[in-house]
Amino acid sequence: MKKLMLLIALGFFSFSFKPTMGNKSSTDQEIESKVEQLLSKMTLAEKIGQLNQYTSRWEMTGPAPKGSSEQQMLEMIKKGQVGSMLNVTGAVAVRNAQKLAVENTRLHIPMIFGYDVIHGYRTMFPIPLAEAASWEPELARKSSSVAALEASASGLQWTFAPMVDIARDARWGRIMEGAGEDPYLGSQFAAARVKGFQGDDLSDIHTVAACVKHFAAYGFVESGRDYNTVDISESTLRNVVLPPFKAAVDAGAATVMNAFNEIGGTPSTANTHLQRDILKGEWGFDGFVVSDWNSIGELIVHGVAKDKTEAANLAIHAGSDMDMEGNCYITGLNELVQSGKVDEKLVDDAVRRILRIKYRLGLFDDPYKYCDEKREKESILTKENLAVAREAARRSIVLLKNENNLLPLKKDGQTIAIIGELAADKDVPLGSWRAKALTGSAVSMLEGMQAATGKSTVAYARGPKYVDGPSAFTAELSFNTTDRSGLDEAVALAKKSDVVVMALGENCFQTGEGRSQTDIKLKGLQQDLFDAVYAVNKNVVVVLMNGRPIDITEIAQKAPAIIEAWHLGSESGNGIADVLFGNYNPAGKLPISFPRAVGQVPIYYNHKNSGRPTNGEGNVFWSHYTDLSKEPLFPFGYGLSYTTFEYSNLKLSSGSITPGEKLQATVTVKNTGNLAGEEVVQLYIRDLAGSITRPVKELKGFRKIMLQPGESKEVTFTISDSDLAFYGADLKLKAEPGDFKLWIGTNSAEGLEGAFVLKQN
Repeated sequence: MKKLMLLIALGFFSFSFKPTMGNKSSTDQEIESKVEQLLSKMTLAEKIGQLNQYTSRWEMTGPAPKGSSEQQMLEMIKKGQVGSMLNVTGAVAVRNAQKLAVENTRLHIPMIFGYDVIHGYRTMFPIPLAEAASWEPELARKSSSVAALEASASGLQWTFAPMVDIARDARWGRIMEGAGEDPYLGSQFAAARVKGFQGDDLSDIHTVAACVKHFAAYGFVESGRDYNTVDISESTLRNVVLPPFKAAVDAGAATVMNAFNEIGGTPSTANTHLQRDILKGEWGFDGFVVSDWNSIGELIVHGVAKDKTEAANLAIHAGSDMDMEGNCYITGLNELVQSGKVDEKLVDDAVRRILRIKYRLGLFDDPYKYCDEKREKESILTKENLAVAREAARRSIVLLKNENNLLPLKKDGQTIAIIGELAADKDVPLGSWRAKALTGSAVSMLEGMQAATGKSTVAYARGPKYVDGPSAFTAELSFNTTDRSGLDEAVALAKKSDVVVMALGENCFQTGEGRSQTDIKLKGLQQDLFDAVYAVNKNVVVVLMNGRPIDITEIAQKAPAIIEAWHLGSESGNGIADVLFGNYNPAGKLPISFPRAVGQVPIYYNHKNSGRPTNGEGNVFWSHYTDLSKEPLFPFGYGLSYTTFEYSNLKLSSGSITPGEKLQATVTVKNTGNLAGEEVVQLYIRDLAGSITRPVKELKGFRKIMLQPGESKEVTFTISDSDLAFYGADLKLKAEPGDFKLWIGTNSAEGLEGAFVLKQN
């Protein structure tokens, strides 16, 4: 009888429990009508309940501990005081939690369940910074689609990704979550990841809602220290920080997460200019904004609110719609509305946005549509998913150095020493922010190389131990700096081998949230290990495993071959072996500059020229360092191949264009080597004189092409005035007439140069 009455009640509100079976969602007009109908029936308390999100601290597959905070939250859900939960995973757990809301509350409004699915759910893909090194947005779309498939099969409807923060400082731990330093490349990957997570239809059972973060400028924290202050100009905000967010919103991102940092004295969570003026106003964003973890509550710590009620007042006025773990809205909003300090229309707007996304997800059609245990078992960590992970892994690798064609390695007739603790590690390659990855489930580099050659062909020595006791929540990692046991064994193996493949880099928990560093050199005894091995065998191939740019200047001066292998996910070892043995010719390019020393950071290719960029006078008074080059060790866009490419015959279709016209820039690229290979052809442009100073170069296009040995292809870029537009002195987006330079080449530091003029109409 209770079930019958529930169905009748849901029917009254035009809800249906019938699964959508992948059919297209209701039209926007129908959804808006349903949202308004439901909103009109809600009490203020029920509205405020929709604005609250809490984490689960038990598995939701059994009873909550009596008298605990979990039991209190269970009662809150039943009363309609929780609109969303995070960290509830698994079809059974989500169904149990969803029942609490749907079957107990007056209006039976389903919750939305979110989780940090950053670069995979169970199947791990390369960390986002690594995947950006592929310069293939379609690859990111594909991996995000697989991540959504697995997450949605586990009951989830929402991921707190992608992170699209532009980051220029290698000290910042969260640099591993984004696409690097460039707004154009970052925008391409931001849009691709949103489309991968959300697909073409948000109600499709295989998709999840994306959450673009962190809005805004979190990658610009001072000193590269997490949660720290940001103080940037409106010009930098508009021209550098916001483009990837705009691209993600244009791609249909369902939600946006605000940032922990302040900008110019105003915390992002209370920033009306960001959230109401730009995001919801200029861009017309109709999804909802969720706070980062307790970022509304942290307004008190920032020093702009005296208590939770005042924090709630600031946040709701600024446009923060959902309070993640802050307890501020549930504490203070009712009083604020009743006292007239907050217009209930602001609450209505926030609730409307949240309900809209729940409708678009199809949760009102079937609150349990994501809770299919059979689908969960069949969809996770499949051979097909792992195949995508392997492809992503090898395409994310960047060849940094290859003297005397030491690479690719021979599979036979060559003795290979594999050295370094990271080479045999099956956990570190999974990376930070690893969702529900199984500990130690990655294919290690050692396993990948053994599988490619047979165990008799390679031998392994660990060398000195690197790090003790890492975990996702360890505040400090303990690096070995004294115990040299294992070093002699590694040296002995290197001495009798033809070539050494040495794994060096970072533990995966050296990067990620809360893991900023002042020293970005190799930790522990890794440099000592390299020096000792190199002393007895110069044929050393260094395989870097890291989540940020690291200072490898000393190694780069000596090692004849270096590959950047990042933290590549579940199929890491197989992807690395594919590249080392030439089954795949590496084509990755750096999405971020590698410094020569930490004193250079933040370092980025699209910097301003300054008034004294060169040593024209032959004296000390110019922009430089007296102890080191100001140029990066490896520039943005850099990456080698096992073959070579030649650029020639740069042609422009015209020497000038006017607004509305298009300019064609064409270059011929030839494979001058002996192997087939891919090349990322890159277009950079410089505005020589603007109403504000402009960067020395800006990426404006790229093409990835495959060439057979001896083959040539023409690559054409189309340039319009919209590609030249920027926010100028008046903070309006437009292209300013004047002289421009362009370069087409293999990285940001090399290229054929041309020039053109943008004329006024």
